[in-house]
Amino acid sequence: MEDVHAHSGALYLLSGSPAGGGDSGRMLEMAVKAGLPRAFSAPWERVALTAPIPVAQSVREGRVVWVAGEEDMARRYPRIAVVLPYPYCLAAAPLISAGIPYGALYITWPASHPPELSATEHALITAACDHLALRLRRAAEQGRPLVVEPQFPRSDAPAADSAATEAVRMLDRLPDGMCGLDVDGRVTYANAATGELLGIPVPLLTGSQLWNALPYLNDPVYEDRYRAAMLSQHITSFSVLRPPRDWLSFRLHPGRDGVSVHITPARAGVSDSAAEESRGGRPPRLVTISHIANLAIALTEAVGVSDVIGLVADEIMPSLGGSALVILAADNGRLRVLGHRGYRDPEVVERFDGVPLTSQIPGAQSLITGVPSFFESREQLERVYPERYATPDGMAAWAYLPLIASGRPVGTCVLGFAEEHRFSTDERSVLTGLGGLIAQALERARLYDTKHRLAHGLQEALLPRSLPALDGLEVAARYRPATEGMDIGGDFYDLIPTGRTAAAVIGDIQGHNVTAAALMGQVRTAVRAYTAVGQPPGQVMESTNRLLIDLDQDLLASCAYLHLDLRAHRAHLARAGHPQPLLREPDGTVRVLDIAGGPLLGVDPAADYPTTTMTLRPGSVLALYTDGLVESPGTDMDDALAALATRLAGATGPLEAIADALVGPDTPAGRHGDDIALLLLRPTR
Repeated sequence: MEDVHAHSGALYLLSGSPAGGGDSGRMLEMAVKAGLPRAFSAPWERVALTAPIPVAQSVREGRVVWVAGEEDMARRYPRIAVVLPYPYCLAAAPLISAGIPYGALYITWPASHPPELSATEHALITAACDHLALRLRRAAEQGRPLVVEPQFPRSDAPAADSAATEAVRMLDRLPDGMCGLDVDGRVTYANAATGELLGIPVPLLTGSQLWNALPYLNDPVYEDRYRAAMLSQHITSFSVLRPPRDWLSFRLHPGRDGVSVHITPARAGVSDSAAEESRGGRPPRLVTISHIANLAIALTEAVGVSDVIGLVADEIMPSLGGSALVILAADNGRLRVLGHRGYRDPEVVERFDGVPLTSQIPGAQSLITGVPSFFESREQLERVYPERYATPDGMAAWAYLPLIASGRPVGTCVLGFAEEHRFSTDERSVLTGLGGLIAQALERARLYDTKHRLAHGLQEALLPRSLPALDGLEVAARYRPATEGMDIGGDFYDLIPTGRTAAAVIGDIQGHNVTAAALMGQVRTAVRAYTAVGQPPGQVMESTNRLLIDLDQDLLASCAYLHLDLRAHRAHLARAGHPQPLLREPDGTVRVLDIAGGPLLGVDPAADYPTTTMTLRPGSVLALYTDGLVESPGTDMDDALAALATRLAGATGPLEAIADALVGPDTPAGRHGDDIALLLLRPTR
């Protein structure tokens, strides 16, 4: 921190062993914090190595991660920005030696730092990390345990300093209040005017935090101003009403070792704070607000039930020191285990699946009554629930949180602790509040999962389960639903035997929702019917166009349809506003087929769809596809089509392998906003 002129920093040690070389289960645990109160980082005292925060990312990617300021933090790490919405810059770096990660560190600067990390700063940071990682590696090789030690307690009273005697006398002569706070917000010095203005003897104020010593300052808003000053290193001010009618102005001058506070009388009504006069009760601490805000922003990213369980496990368990997690729900009068984490033997949890809700076990009782239960030891639990199966999971303390959404219980969240755990009043309040957030996210996730299953069932029912095997023709097809929405769309394909010939069709109904999928089923059925009565390609398109207009669905469709004459090596193709097919000749050359066509289906009832005849030699590959394969925001259509042609030219082997090469793997990372359908045809003789 001294070398790079940073004003705060923290060091994490990496715990846990990688399972199968992965990061799952590994944790970064804060070992040292300097320059700012440790409470500022309460939600991130222990974080999973998979967490989306800079220190974890630096270890995963093995590099320095730079965050250029408040806007950059909000864009890349919104969970941190919600809890610490202040202007500052941050650099995170891994501690890696001989390819083995041992931890990470981060350091922060005020927002006045240049928007880029300088080469000198980068070199100093990486050199320090390399040196420390080497020492950690040597310690590990020597068998010395690398553990996080408890924080050293600070003295509640400032040490006497004879050299400052004259300065103290000078400050005591001033009419304005002057006091100093350390990095934890404790008063290290206050002049006589401070005590008079605040209405408290100076000896009672020294060693305490202002917001704890004075009821009218005991509001998170004022502590937030202190946090803002320390993180941004900018002067911060606010006004407070000292009951019954005296207004005070506070001006905070931050430094790396604390804050100097200037207190003066202020005119009534000049408060720049939204805080009200003290309301008598003890307000929640900012660490409580931090945990709730951090999980709330994380749960907005949850889609399915597994996402909710993963976020609760990654965000709450590390912060509270929990060892295991179970999410239970009610289903037809019985408990259902929706998911769990932290148990080596899944059977100890799954034995509760299907247990009647009337069972006298804490998970069921919390769900039925809506009342949270906290058991700090096995003895406490067995005193209330003496049944033998009340404690089968090997834990030593438990929190049973009812998940209540819209006034009704939807499930129970069970947090288990490997050792006995004392639940403070604040911690119980935090967990109870978090239960409501988890319940809302869980209800949304279960609804999404239900819709998701229905959508996939409908999609599978409308698309052909398999394509017919035709002598002399190799076929392959792929379908990828859009990753935005319900994962269901209007893209379709089909292969229809017609005696000695065959018909192939591919189409795209506008939209990717249930309406589009239902219309797709109607269009596909109509194409099959018109094919069965022997209509040629152009007439099939005309008949389908009139049907779509008659259905009055206000949806449009593109389509490509062809008759294959395998004996004559001919294809007769009609096109309705659909992307041009690609043809790879037997020698490997690929060209875009310039096929004449008509407008989209559903536009003009009198539209004409010409038919084009082309040669389809054995060994050639005809690629029919929907626009989702080549269209993406910010990409030129011609460039995308050229890239697809290049992939088709380079793909070899069976047609199934070529289809995979064109569409790509079906992974969560491969996000796309439109459905993708692909139909490949290759004559074999």
